[in-house]
Amino acid sequence: MFKIIKRGKKSSKGDAVEPPIPTSLPNVTADHASRIATSAVTSQPVTLANATADPSVVEVLPLLKEVALSERHVLFIRKLQICCVQFDFSDTVKCARQKEIKRQTLTELIDLVQSGSCKMNEIMQEELVRMISANLFRCLPPASHENTGLEGVEDEDEMYLDPSWPHLQLVYELLLRYVMSSEMDTKVAKRYLDHSFVLKLLDLFDSEDPREREYLKTILHRIYGKFMVHRPFIRNAINNVFYRFIFETERHNGIGELLEILGSVINGFALPMKEEHKLFLVRALIPLHKPKCVSAYHHQLSYCIAQFVEKDYRLADIVIRGLLKYWPITNCGKEVLFLNELEEVLEGTQPAEFQHCLVPLFKQLGRSINSPHFQVAERALFLWNNEHIVDLIAQNRRAILPIIFEPLERNMFGHWNQAVHGLTSNVRRMFLEMDSELFEECEKQHNERAAGASGVVEQRELTWKKLEEAAELIR
Repeated sequence: MFKIIKRGKKSSKGDAVEPPIPTSLPNVTADHASRIATSAVTSQPVTLANATADPSVVEVLPLLKEVALSERHVLFIRKLQICCVQFDFSDTVKCARQKEIKRQTLTELIDLVQSGSCKMNEIMQEELVRMISANLFRCLPPASHENTGLEGVEDEDEMYLDPSWPHLQLVYELLLRYVMSSEMDTKVAKRYLDHSFVLKLLDLFDSEDPREREYLKTILHRIYGKFMVHRPFIRNAINNVFYRFIFETERHNGIGELLEILGSVINGFALPMKEEHKLFLVRALIPLHKPKCVSAYHHQLSYCIAQFVEKDYRLADIVIRGLLKYWPITNCGKEVLFLNELEEVLEGTQPAEFQHCLVPLFKQLGRSINSPHFQVAERALFLWNNEHIVDLIAQNRRAILPIIFEPLERNMFGHWNQAVHGLTSNVRRMFLEMDSELFEECEKQHNERAAGASGVVEQRELTWKKLEEAAELIR
């Protein structure tokens, strides 16, 4: 039975409380043959001899600042062992006193690590990471869509909040303070915050609790910044999360947070940019536009894409063609997001790169301008309000106007929305002012095609009429 033992007092039957959920503590072992009796433990001071006491016993230990410096390391390890004990937080009454002892112990450890008053040796750091791992690395509960059959973005009122968060938050805070500590020797710490630890952290990004994902984002970013030896591994591991999400599951709760980390990482890329970074753009970031749930993380994704174009303007052509590859056909909300991102990319595009992709780009913009969904048509026409984009269009008007003229004319005489009609009129006037001769030439060609099309329709009707007459004669 798990007991709460207060130092200086003998435990009694009244001290016994309900045991917590049985959990395996990785790498924590107890030598039952040499276990010290309870009465002996309670009467002895905290020394190295009793630091290996039963880790399943939650004791009320003295504060670290109240013991001698020579005993502080031993007491620190004993407190870590206490914090390894786990409880069922779905029942707020069960083991309430033990939970409170653990909470207070975690708070004390956070203050100690933050203050740096107790320099941790290798054994202490190993035990600290072991305790953190025992608390954080767990099986996440089933996703809400698996229980209800509903998919998509969760309503804020129905957002999942982990009942164990009050204790999990303290463990995350302790890990964050440890990683941020100026006293930490990265050469020692990297043995415990290793590749396996990083992979387990990445698995937790799929948590439905946004508070947990926020802590994970901050901690992983700090680890990336502090441990240069782990940087390539972390980038590859995040790539693998993206690949699994894009090509297998299309379900993950932490894509936005991972992209936030990468936004900062991309900002620090040195020039000229390495080939592996360009491959990451082409193989991971651009395909992230494919999933239906892109709206959940599109803001962070577009920031990362814009960072690449700012770093190396020659990538603009690759990015624009990538957007066109995954351009939505029937999802109007998603198409508006793509148009927003396209404007950001075009703002960083130079004339040479613009010329490479302008034909497929304006063919797609022509289709968006003619969209019956007024928000899509409106957003596409708003591109002509951007001075940099208008300058690019003006420099290449002889290639662009023949492509875009017919969609503009179609809107002028056929679109149902008055706002779209007005915006289309403004764009036509802009092209007329840029080059009146080119405009008139395009208008003439359009009228000739329209007349030819009407002639084809008349010829088709005449042919059907002759067929009908011939059928009547046969009868």
